[in-house]
Amino acid sequence: MSNRRTSQRELIRQDLLAGKTITPIDALERYGSYRLAARISELREEGMAITTYQDPSNNMYAQYALEGANDNGSV
Repeated sequence: MSNRRTSQRELIRQDLLAGKTITPIDALERYGSYRLAARISELREEGMAITTYQDPSNNMYAQYALEGANDNGSV
């Protein structure tokens, strides 16, 4: 079906390919996804090279970006 809603995974893929970093808060607000880590895992299984960054001074949550992507900031 060509008129189906774009999946959370596809929206996350598009933002990563656009060079954006994504946090769990971004995922909840932008995609309605409570399980960003699960979506990232699925994208990694599909072959995307996604890095995880955790700020040592604030390790409450992870940030995800495509390896080699220039840092355009969060979504």
